[in-house]
Amino acid sequence: MKSSTLLNLFLLSLFLLPLLGYAQQGDSCSSEETDVDKAKALSLKLAAIGCILFAGAVGVCLPIVGRSIPALQPERNAFFVIKAFAAGVILATGMIHVLPDAFDKLGNACLNEDPWGKFPFAGFVAMLSAIGTLVVDSLATGYYQRIHFKKPPVASNGEDAERNEAHDGHVHVHTHGTHGHTHGAVELAGAETLRHRVISQVLELGIIVHSVIIGISLGASESPSTIRPLVAALSFHQFFEGMGLGGCIVQAKFKSRATACMALFFAITTPAGIAVGIGIASVYNENSPTALIVEGCLNAASAGILIYMSLVDLLAADFMNPKMQSNGKLQIWANVSLLFGAGAMSLMAKWA
Repeated sequence: MKSSTLLNLFLLSLFLLPLLGYAQQGDSCSSEETDVDKAKALSLKLAAIGCILFAGAVGVCLPIVGRSIPALQPERNAFFVIKAFAAGVILATGMIHVLPDAFDKLGNACLNEDPWGKFPFAGFVAMLSAIGTLVVDSLATGYYQRIHFKKPPVASNGEDAERNEAHDGHVHVHTHGTHGHTHGAVELAGAETLRHRVISQVLELGIIVHSVIIGISLGASESPSTIRPLVAALSFHQFFEGMGLGGCIVQAKFKSRATACMALFFAITTPAGIAVGIGIASVYNENSPTALIVEGCLNAASAGILIYMSLVDLLAADFMNPKMQSNGKLQIWANVSLLFGAGAMSLMAKWA
């Protein structure tokens, strides 16, 4: 999966949702905001764009810039602790914020009872999304390993482990066993790098889907009392979610251009969604049946991705890492950090 694919999906989401909003003017099911103040709401939305852009940019860039700081490098204990906190934020985002919102959208009274009220589509879509993420994760990693490990290993035994060659009067000693072992280690490192690249790009895809939706919803709102708490909550969310994504990007060892593109996509997604929401605020009806179905399904898919990635590719991978397994103090700090991150993000559900 290339960075250009993420860009195409990002732009597609931004263009499709506004068109969806314009198509809802004739729908009978609508909602009225009680605290409407367009001028004040616009000023809050512009402030939200700046705050969320800054928080997201700082969050995603901290691990990337921190590569030059010894204490924040991926092999250090502090990196595991910070990443556990960020993974807790991502897990709580999927389970406390995104998935319940998907159930609310797809269980809304504006939708027909048949079929939306007779089957838990939000949970079903989230399950399919998690399975799909597993398939992509597994196939991409397996493909790389088959391509790079298909060459037969260098033969070595007790007799030819060391072979002498006479050349120009000199004797050259070749230790094939050592060469094969080193070559295998390099290939293993390459497979790990590809896995981290798949993880970081799939994780960013899940974040982008949800960020576009929440950004458009905030931008389309004309109620200052609705927008005000979202600014702080989303800034917190973007900062720590960015740290989690930034940590994955660091481990993926992308080139500078790809790293900058992924960081930029993450930082601008929610602000761009808010800008689009501002543009369609007068015609967008988030309670129309079509909007509810599309947003509910996208939120459910995003939740499945975030939950899978946080549990399997972030937490399980780090918590089962031999470095952490052999360090009891690090395990305690990582668990505390995880609970604190998940708890803090869960608390944000009171306002967002």
